[in-house]
Amino acid sequence: MLSEKEIRVVIIDDDEDDFFIIADYIKAIEGALFRINWCRNYDTAIRILREKAYDIYFVDYRLGSHTGLDLLQAASAEDLDDPIIILTGKGNKVIDIKAMESGATDYLVKSELNIEKLERCIRYSLARAGDLKELKARKNKYRNLFETSKDAVFIADEDLSLREANRSASILFRLSNQQLTGLNLLDFIKNLNLKEKVMGLAQAKKNFHDLEIEIEDAAHEKKACLLSLAFSRDNNDAPQVHGILHDISSIKKAEMANLQAHKLAMNERLMRTLAHEIRNPLNNISLSLDHFSMPLDSEEEKLALLDIMKRNCTRINHIITELLDLTRPLELTFQQHSLQEMLDESINMIRDRMNLQKVNLNKSYPGIVVNIPANRAKLVIAFTNILINAIEAVESGKGELTVKVTNLPDKAVVQIADNGAGIPEEYLTKLFDPFFTLKKNGVGLGLSVSYSIIQSHNATIEVESEMKYGTRFNIAFNR
Repeated sequence: MLSEKEIRVVIIDDDEDDFFIIADYIKAIEGALFRINWCRNYDTAIRILREKAYDIYFVDYRLGSHTGLDLLQAASAEDLDDPIIILTGKGNKVIDIKAMESGATDYLVKSELNIEKLERCIRYSLARAGDLKELKARKNKYRNLFETSKDAVFIADEDLSLREANRSASILFRLSNQQLTGLNLLDFIKNLNLKEKVMGLAQAKKNFHDLEIEIEDAAHEKKACLLSLAFSRDNNDAPQVHGILHDISSIKKAEMANLQAHKLAMNERLMRTLAHEIRNPLNNISLSLDHFSMPLDSEEEKLALLDIMKRNCTRINHIITELLDLTRPLELTFQQHSLQEMLDESINMIRDRMNLQKVNLNKSYPGIVVNIPANRAKLVIAFTNILINAIEAVESGKGELTVKVTNLPDKAVVQIADNGAGIPEEYLTKLFDPFFTLKKNGVGLGLSVSYSIIQSHNATIEVESEMKYGTRFNIAFNR
């Protein structure tokens, strides 16, 4: 069905009689409103094409010294999208083929025209022109996205040889579009493992997104990028690859700068805290030595001073040992051990503290032995530190300590919970930082050591806490 809006038609023909005949046929078409104009010469027709003021063009094959084919070439040069119908007095297959190859929408013989044929021709031509305009608009849209994208966008053969690349790709690789054409993406990936991985994915024709790679541009500068590839087929049914490279070099540099700043801040904090923690016992030792230089009233006083020096030396040694354990890479040997037995060993080590604080212990173990690969001595230390932390968090005489083991198909989970005062949310992320403590006389290394040991067991530890209700440590060991 033709459009309800007015259809603008121009008939380009140097024969006035033919114009009136064709115009009458068109006016007789029902269900459509036409505005029909006549153009009688080639030069005026060229101007009309440039103005693009009509919806459909009927063009006689013979226009004085020119032909309709000449006008088709001019229309192509003017990028005219509207349909052009070539008219001829007699049917000629050669002209028909040339007209269609030159961009004509249809080819009609004047002597065979009638209302029905013209209606069908106009309806088909306008519909086809509309489809082509929509396709062209989409193509221009995607071409614009391709050209203006800040990411490097490219089209490549299935072996990743570049066919086409946008301006951002030229900037990324520091090569012109012409220089990039024919080069292989893999040549810019110098890391052999990454190159093999990308090559394997390309050979498998498997789409992927945001694979982090490192490329080396024409100036031998290395750049971190996220690579995405999508595999399809082109208009000739040949395999092709659409790719995007998102340059994250500046992000990586910023992350590195932040990391260095964080390390410097941590080192500064570590040194300040370490100096403070060691200076206090050293002061106690120094004061005790000063007393030794004075006359002492009794042997008991002498022994008391020696005990002070011994305890403070032990404290310094304990701080240094924990610090070394924290910073020294753990090279552990693993054997199958029962989680229940290791937890019970840790509980026995803090039994006196529990009794002193009058803490009630609740254990929940599965009916079967849960074995995991572990370094028993180290893991007992990790559990013990967490248990001590829980005992010190509860109120004397009202404390509840829960130790639970859950056996799952893919992992074993240990839960250590208390009903203490809880930990403020802003401190949860700092809980495993060296020398961070909320205790008045704490060193702040116990949980850091536990975290390091648990990580060395390929396990995870998470903390949940609610003020006034307590804290829960969840430790998951993968099978």
